[in-house]
Parts: sequence; structure tokens; C-alpha cells
Amino acid sequence: MAEAASQDLLLAAAFVSDAQYNRNIPFKTSPEAVRLYYLYNHWIMRAATYFFIFLNLSLALFEEPAVYPLPFLVTSVVEVLCLLVFFGRLTHFAKVTPRNVFWKDTKNICIMVAILLSLTDLAIYGVLRIYNVRSIRWSRIVRPIFLVNFAESRQIRRAFRSIRNTLPEITYVFLLFMFSLLMFSLMALKLFGERNLQTAEGLPYFRNYLEVVFDLYVLVTTANSPDVMMPAFDFSSWYALFFIAFVIVNTYIFMSLFLAVVYNNYKKHLKNEIRKLAYMKRRKMIEAFNLLKEEEGAQFVVREARWKQLVKLVAPDTSNSHRELLLHISDNEQKGFIDKKSFVQLADLLNIQVVTLKIRSHPLGQWMPRVYQSAVSRFLRSMVRHRGFVWTYDVIILINAIFIALDEETPYISYAEWVFLALYIIEILLKVYTYEPRAFFGKNQFWNWFDTLIIFAALTATILNTTLKSTTKYNSQQILDIVFILRVLRLIRIVDSIRRFRVIMNTLINIVPTMLTFGGLTLVVYCVFAIIGMELFHGKIQFFPANSNAPHALECGNPALKDSLFARGKYCKNNFNNFASSFIVLMELTVVNQWHVFANGFANVTVQPAKLYFIAFHIVMVIIIVNIFVSFILEAFFVEYSLEKSEVETAIEQKIQELGMGVQEDELRDEQLLDNMESTEHDLEGDSGAKPPSKGLVFKIASKRYRTVDALLQRMFEAEIPLEDEGPSFEEILNLAPAAPVPSHPTSESAA
Repeated sequence: MAEAASQDLLLAAAFVSDAQYNRNIPFKTSPEAVRLYYLYNHWIMRAATYFFIFLNLSLALFEEPAVYPLPFLVTSVVEVLCLLVFFGRLTHFAKVTPRNVFWKDTKNICIMVAILLSLTDLAIYGVLRIYNVRSIRWSRIVRPIFLVNFAESRQIRRAFRSIRNTLPEITYVFLLFMFSLLMFSLMALKLFGERNLQTAEGLPYFRNYLEVVFDLYVLVTTANSPDVMMPAFDFSSWYALFFIAFVIVNTYIFMSLFLAVVYNNYKKHLKNEIRKLAYMKRRKMIEAFNLLKEEEGAQFVVREARWKQLVKLVAPDTSNSHRELLLHISDNEQKGFIDKKSFVQLADLLNIQVVTLKIRSHPLGQWMPRVYQSAVSRFLRSMVRHRGFVWTYDVIILINAIFIALDEETPYISYAEWVFLALYIIEILLKVYTYEPRAFFGKNQFWNWFDTLIIFAALTATILNTTLKSTTKYNSQQILDIVFILRVLRLIRIVDSIRRFRVIMNTLINIVPTMLTFGGLTLVVYCVFAIIGMELFHGKIQFFPANSNAPHALECGNPALKDSLFARGKYCKNNFNNFASSFIVLMELTVVNQWHVFANGFANVTVQPAKLYFIAFHIVMVIIIVNIFVSFILEAFFVEYSLEKSEVETAIEQKIQELGMGVQEDELRDEQLLDNMESTEHDLEGDSGAKPPSKGLVFKIASKRYRTVDALLQRMFEAEIPLEDEGPSFEEILNLAPAAPVPSHPTSESAA
């Protein structure tokens, strides 16, 4: 009986952990499978998987064409090792999931096919290499599949699904845009084609229809404006009206329409996916409740002791005080049990970062009480706490900014640097004297750490620079650069002083983890296009130093680029000769500026249809992915920024704050609670330096930062799901198509 209860607790903890981290992996519930599932989700296993995924992707740096060449045997052994790890991870996943679920999952099939293709291609390439036959490593293009399709990359898969679901609506707008582009191109051909106009390079102007289409497409991106207009504009000023109309219709209207359609459809599909995710999360919590429930009168509940065991299993690093706080929230009336409605909220409670604060006096108040509590000391500390102290140093920072911009070769300017450093060090010392050191340098006190590290690093670098200057043969530009950078970074302190700046910066910091999803999405696209680009354009363009005497050095090693904008702009280093250079070129293409020069340059050294490669990259990366990225950031920023502006918090956060104050004021006599509390992260000083009670504790929300991307996404749409709505069953959720809507009010038959 005890063993069965222990197994139920372990299984319930697995469900709660899945709900907390929004994992939607259907796993077997046998004791052995549950233990394997715990191992599968261990952070070491996940970190090792990501390590080998990125190791596999980074092999492109060492394979031909290589940035750092390694023997083929070395790279092939590393690739085989990576594939073996992927196969082992997939086998482990197969052990914990039901067989019918595993074989129906498309991502598992994709991983197996990618492993098979990679091994086949590696074997063929190795055999041909033995006989000195050059071949293409075509399987390198499937390597990003491992980044996308392993269970850990659910956010990237969700982004790809959102793109796939958004494509139909984008396609209609894109077709209409292409129709407009082709119509304007036809008009341009008829207006300018027969007037014998020439470009600045002496080439025929708008004589070829396909060239006209390409030039006007580039004009949509504004990369060749106003150059493309100038021959016609020089001929007649009235022709400027044609280009103005074209830019208004295609650049401003259609490109804005793209963003609007992408944003609307992306938000709709993302909202639907997150609602499914929220229902899955709630369903897992209900399954955990059903495993631990006991009958209490007319309802089923989870006993307090059982609940504590569960929380200790799910969050073993949580302090006793934090667990007691969560218990007080879940068992609000102190009945000794948790009902179903409160139990379901446990995953959300665990995702809110709560800091336990123990009120404690300053160490100097204990070591030197007479000095620290003297009238002079109290006046000094009140002065540091005053807003005027902050304003004074804001003015000092601004004055420092003026001095940084001045010529430091002037002796007075050089001496002023020491004065500013001294003032900043005095500021830090006064703050440490006033505020309890462990609170001032707490885990979440980012700006205090940043300020202190910058000041002392600048002090160290300045002393080193001054010391080395005293020698006769000193010329260390690196140290001078470090000193300059540290001086400029010091100005970032002003951001923390102005409240609205601080709100914006905190909002940007909070959505950084969500931006990593699109970093992975961009990495996948870049890898695919970089590998294709290397196969198409490798060796076509070469870079030579400025003093090189090599033939055609000024034409990037290719006479086809003679007198071209590509060669005249000295873009020779922008090539596809290795993986790193390819990434740099793709980044420049993403920025869009001068991308037509790249397209024309590579088309000149290969064939004109090569421009389609650059057009395809622009459509995929700039029109689709960047717009989706902007859509996501807009939505996330609206949620975060409005939350900061109105200081609105969820009901759970409000409850934690209210109870946190209750614990401090009303629960001090509760020995069972207080005896188990310890300060795990921060200490606070009592007001005005007075010695506080020995057992004073408060709780606060550490930040509004979200531990997972899914938590932020759910915050966007959580208001649309009532708390009492249990949602569909596991099977119904798993069998729903990605674009299928989730019933907002499921029937009793569909609820468990």
C-alpha cells in the first residue's frame, strides 16, 4: 500500500512538473516509465542534447569549405557521435511514450529520416573521396531538423506552425502585391524602355522586362532609392510621379498590409495554440489531483502532508518558508487540506518567483552600535535615502558625459576622470553603509551589481593605464579601448534613475527569453540558406588584401565583376566561401540595405536566375519571419508594458503579496510557520537603522519575469479561459489539428 502511494506521488509530481514547465509529452504511467521520464527531463540530459545539436551544426565551420579546416576523418567521427546521441535520445523518448503515440508523431519520423540520410550521405561522400571524386554533402541541409524536432524545441516548432498556418493569408496578399509589381513593371517598360536612357554605370535603362521587375522589387525595399529613379527623373521631372505612386502603393501600403495580415493571423493561431497548451496544463493538474485525492465530506481533497510531499518533489530547491507561503495560499482557510480548485493553481504558484526577505539590521549596527546610531550617522543615512542624493548623481553622470566627449589629452580633462571615479566610489560606499550589504548586493539587484562592477573595473583599468604610461615604451591601445568603453558604459546608470526608462528596460529584459525562440528560428533559416549559398557561390568571389598584386584583385578575383557596383564598393569579403562568411552575408541581406548589389554581383559571376536565391531569402526572412518576429514582440511588449504602466497583477500574484504582508504582520506568533522559515536570498534592514525583531519576515514578487516562454504566452491569453473550465481530455487535445479551434466551453462528455 505504501509503495503504491509512493508511486502515485511520483506520478503526480511528474504531471505537476509537466504543467509547471508546459511540457505536453504523453508518457507511460508505469513506475519504470515514470522514472525514465524523470531522467529524460533532467537538465543534464537536455543540456547534453542541445550541446550535441549545436556541435552538429558547428561542423560546417570545419568541413569543406571550412573556416578552420579539420581532416575529414575527424569531422565524420564527430558527426557519427552526434547521430548516435540523437538516436539514443530518440530511443529514450520511445521508452517513455506509448508506441502508438510515438509512431504517429511526425517529429520522431523526421529525426529518424534525418539520421538515416546523414549516415547515407556520409558513407557515399567518404567512398567518393577515397577515389578523389568531388561530391556535395547534400545532407548538411537537414541538420537544422534536429534543432527543430527534438521535444525540447517546442517553442521553435510552435513558431514554424504559426508560420505555416499564417501562409495562406499571406499568400493572397503576396499574389496581389506581385500583380501590382508586374503591372507597374509593364508600365515602366513602356514608359522608359524606348527612350534610350542609361544608368549611371552606362547600362541600358529599363529595356528588359525581368530586369525591370527585379529593380522595382528592390525599390519596394528602398535599397536602390533614389538611384533607380534618377535616369527617368533627369529626363523629365514628371516621371518622378510614377515612382512616388509606386512607392506609396507597394512600399507603404502593401508592406504595411503584410505586417497587419501577419500580425492578425499569427496572433489568432498563436492564441489557439496557447489555449490548447493551457488546457493541457490544466488537464495534467487534474490528473495529479485524482492520484492524490481523498474524500472529505462531500468533496475530494488533497491532505496537507501529501501536498507538502508533492511540492518537495516538484520543487526541491524551494525553501521551507516559501512552501509554507504556498500552503497558506492554497489552503486559505487553514482547513488542513487543499480543494481541487486551489490544487489546480499550484503550477502557476510555482512559476511565480517569490523572494523570502528577513528583516535584519546592518552589521555595523551590531559591531559599532553607538557610532552607527549616532545623530551624524542617522543624518548621513537619511541623506543617502533622500531622492536628492539620486538627483545629484544624475547631474554628475551628465557632466561626466560631457567630459568623456572632450579631448582627454588636455591635463584638466584627464584629472577630471579621477574626480569622477572618486565620486562614484564614494557613492557606492555610502550606499553600502546605508543599506544592508546582502540586500544591496542581492540576487535580483542587477543595477547595483552593474554599477559596482563598472566603477571598479574602470578604476582598475585607469590605474593600469596610468601606471603603464609612466614607462617610456607604452602603446597599449587595447587598455585604452577598455577604459573608454567602461567610461561610456557608466552612462547607462542614468537609465536606472529615470522611472520610465527603467520600466522600458525591464520590459525589454523580460521579453529577452521569448526572443530566443526567434533566434532559433533565424538560426534554422540561416543554416539552410548558408549551406545552399556555399554550394551555389563557393569560390566565385575572392577577397584580396589592399596591396595584393593578384590578377583581377580589384574585381574580387573574377573579371565578370569589372566596373560593377559590387567591386567598386569593395564587397569582396562578402562571399559564400565558408560558413562564417555566409552567415555575415545573410545578416547583411536581412538588414536589406544594398542587398541588390549582392544579388547583381553574384548573378554576374554565375547566371542571372541566381537572383532568385536572394529574392527567396528576402521573402522568407524579411517579409515573413521578421514580420512575425515584430508581431510577437509587439504583443509581448503590449502585455508587459501595460502591466508595468497600470501596475496590474494577476489574482495569484496579488494573493501572494497580500498573504506575504499577512505573514509579516499577523502570523508572527505562528510558531509552526516561523520556526521553519529561513532567508534564502535577501535580508532587509529595519527602518531608519533601528534594530528589527529577530524573526521579522516579508515576501515579495522577485520580478514580473517569466521562467518560460510559455508562461508569457499564456499570460497574453489567460483571461479568455475561465478558471473553472477544465477543457477537453488528453486524447481530444492531442488529436486536434494545429489550426483546429479548442472549444471554450467543453461539454461534460468531453471533460474528464
